[in-house]
Amino acid sequence: MGNYTVTEEMVTIEQLVAAAEKIGQLAEKEAQEAEKNATISENVVNLIKETKINKIMLPKEYGGPQIDLKGFAQIVRKVANYNISAAWLTYLYPLHNILPAYLPKKGRDEIINQGGLIVDVFAAVGKAEKDGDGYRINGTWNFASGVLYSDWIGLGVTVQFPDRDKPEVCLPMLKTSEVQIVKNWDTFGLRGSGSNQVIVDNVYVPMERMLRLEAADITGLPPEAVINSEAEYDKEYPFYHVPFYPTFYLGFPNMAIGGAERILEEFKKLTEKRVRLMDGMRESESPRSQRVLAEMTADFHVADALMDKYITLLENYEKDGRKTERSEFFAIRTKIIKICVDIAVRALLTLGGGALYKGGPMELFLRDIIGVATHKTSLYEDSVAAYGQDLFGFDSGVRG
Repeated sequence: MGNYTVTEEMVTIEQLVAAAEKIGQLAEKEAQEAEKNATISENVVNLIKETKINKIMLPKEYGGPQIDLKGFAQIVRKVANYNISAAWLTYLYPLHNILPAYLPKKGRDEIINQGGLIVDVFAAVGKAEKDGDGYRINGTWNFASGVLYSDWIGLGVTVQFPDRDKPEVCLPMLKTSEVQIVKNWDTFGLRGSGSNQVIVDNVYVPMERMLRLEAADITGLPPEAVINSEAEYDKEYPFYHVPFYPTFYLGFPNMAIGGAERILEEFKKLTEKRVRLMDGMRESESPRSQRVLAEMTADFHVADALMDKYITLLENYEKDGRKTERSEFFAIRTKIIKICVDIAVRALLTLGGGALYKGGPMELFLRDIIGVATHKTSLYEDSVAAYGQDLFGFDSGVRG
């Protein structure tokens, strides 16, 4: 990697984006292999680790550069401009490094200092039974993105704690060596994300590795700060000052934007010298394609501006009195993704049958952008229904 390897001592956004571009370029070169294997290669994962991009969202006390949200968005978008599956994991690996920041210090130190990659499945479909000072975890979870290369995995369960009047969603953090991985990832899009199934059979997790998601979301603080207002912790850590879930989901629209940007580049390149048989006109000189490119580009600018709006709302969340509704974040994020899907579909339909051949950028980026849009946090109809509820004064109950 040479000059693209980032050190904790000195790091700039420019260095990180340059490193992200190298990750994207390698992933694009290996794209067909990733399609066949249903995962990006170990080469790409090693590059993520060599550049230390997996550590960019760690608290400073653990040696990470702790970049801001705009910088994180830039990195995800840059990788997505070359390969969205690789961007998916370049986003999730550093993102999941924030999870230990909401664990008790003993668990936080154990996981972060071990240094491995972390993955998760938030869906609370597992069971947790009390066993001494910890819990026994059982269940089956799908969509564990990047699990083949991870050392740790958080898996959603519901737990009835003695200090609460109803069960709450938790994320026990298990060693990946303790779970069974079932390679069942065979999908229409995002094939390189390797989002396989995991099965857990009676694995013990100590209390210091039980992440209480609802507490993290409500308080925005590490456990010691909730218990003791005088506790010492990294008060400058960005994630302690923003809404948990809307910030956690930041990467999904940026993947879509990075992919849509590439679609526009491909559309222009494929259109400039194309001649339609029906009228013999060079397509770049035709008002048809000129209009399509102009409208898609304008739509892209809308998505880009909405992304800036989203990040601004996150950064000003505390200053604005924590008033921004979770459903507003949800709606903005999914609107961005919907715009990007529409750009991709329109580009394909305008290019016609010549763009249908497998293996080209149009096919891969279209499928992967649609894949991003199918994620449960990206569903447009769900988001606007919730946002409309809140706009009329009802409680949508969405988490962001």
